[in-house]
This record gives sequence, C-alpha cells and structure tokens, in this order.
Amino acid sequence: MTASYHRASQPPSADYTIPQDWEDYTAQEHNTWNILYRRLMEVLPKRADTAFLEGLKALDLNKGGIPHFGRLSDELEKLTGWRVVAVPGLVPDEVFFDHLANRRFPAGNFIRQPDQLNYIQEPDVFHDVFGHVPMLANPVFADYMEAYGKGGLRALGTGCLKNLAALYWYTVEFGLIDSPEGMRIYGAGIVSSPAESVFSIDASDPNRIAYDTERLMRTDYRIDDFQQTYFVIDSYEDLLEKTLNTDFGPLYERLTGGFDYTPETILETDKVFTHGTQAYANKGGRFAS
Repeated sequence: MTASYHRASQPPSADYTIPQDWEDYTAQEHNTWNILYRRLMEVLPKRADTAFLEGLKALDLNKGGIPHFGRLSDELEKLTGWRVVAVPGLVPDEVFFDHLANRRFPAGNFIRQPDQLNYIQEPDVFHDVFGHVPMLANPVFADYMEAYGKGGLRALGTGCLKNLAALYWYTVEFGLIDSPEGMRIYGAGIVSSPAESVFSIDASDPNRIAYDTERLMRTDYRIDDFQQTYFVIDSYEDLLEKTLNTDFGPLYERLTGGFDYTPETILETDKVFTHGTQAYANKGGRFAS
C-alpha cells in the first residue's frame, strides 16, 4: 500500500494508532463507501449469517459515508466492550495481538481508490469496518477475537505464527458457518467482497470442509484470489470452545512452522460439505487471460 493512501501525516505511536482524521475524508471517499455498501447489500441478505446482519443493523453502518471511529466505538463498547482504533495499514504481529487481547480492533483509516472497487489486496477502512466490526457486536465472536489475540501473544517466538495466521485467515477472514438457514458467511474477507460472497456460497468450484483446528492450521491459503477451500464451523460457541480448550503448546510442537497441505487438498479424514471442482483456480482465477 503506497503512502498516498494513508490519511495520517504523523508517524504512528508505539501501538501504531493514529488519528482517523475523519473530517479530512473527501466527498468522493465517502461516496466510495456508499457504493461498496450498496453493492454488498445486493448479495449478502441471503448469504451472510444472521450474526453479521444483526451487527450491521445494531451499529447502523449505513448512515452514509465512512463511519466515525469514535462514535462507532461508543456504540460497539456498549454491546461487547470493543473499540475501533485507526492504524495506517498492516501492523506488526505483536501490536496486532495486543490490540485484540485488549478488545481494540485496528482498522486502516484509508479507503480504496475508485478503480479498486472490485479488488484491493491490503485491507482498507471498508474491509476493516464493514467486514469485521459487525461480528464484534456478537458477544461470543467478540470473545473469540480476544482469545485469539491472547493466544497470539503467547505464540510469539514459537516459530508457528504462519500456522496461527491460517487460523485467523480461515475463520475471521474467510469463515463459513453451517447455520440453521444453510451455509452462510461470517468471514470479513468474504462479506466485504461482492464477488467472493457469491462464489463462496453458490459456486461449485471451492471445497467446503468442516472446521478442525489442527487440520486448518496445517493448510496454506490464497492471499491474491478467491479461496480454494473454506472451513465451516458449526457455531460460534463451538469455535470459541475449541479455541479455549485446545492446548496450543503440544500443537505447536507438532507443527513445522510451514504448511503440510496445499489450499485445495482434501483428506480422507475430512468431513466434506462440498468437494469442489477447482475449475476457477485451474483456469488461472482472476489472472486468467
């Protein structure tokens, strides 16, 4: 992400927080938020999980334009004790974990350019706030995020941060849930992308596999395109319980610090909801000519 996308003119503090500078957003930047919001709400009502949709409603993220972090945090704190803090972009692992462990969600304060409406690799304010913050209004998921942050702090120095990153990736960013209404999205990376919202639920291409902590943490993932595999949880309560009840010390000893499985791998021991065709990825994905 180039520096021109960062709104703050001053360097970040020790915890990388910066002013949001909400008053400096341009009309075009607020309009970019509105366009993205409208596009997502054309596809999410029958694909996103109820917890996400309820979070959107509770926090009223459709007031028009980029939300003001201070006012948004005041509403979120009443619900689950979380606040949103502005950062200039991606932050170091230890800083990120510390924020989560203390119920602070770090969000970029810049928004993508008009020619990036369909795709941006580095998270911006729309991805971070629209994608992540509604789930933080859910008390159980909010506890999971805090537990992940505390677990991350304990994992520093283990050599297994890539594996721990996979846990975040396949749950917080690209997680699906087997809800009473059917397969639904809760991951921020999916709900903030109109195209992947449709792909993750409707397409026959990707695998959809039941969540298993160690299996998931051994699996590589895509950072540049739609996922080839989505892991499916039974409930947020189950996700939190498995996280809190897993002794990660012995698990880290069994891991190599790398990945044993490619993103498209299906194992004989997997509970498979969908054995994907992988047609999209095999054709080159978004890089196909």
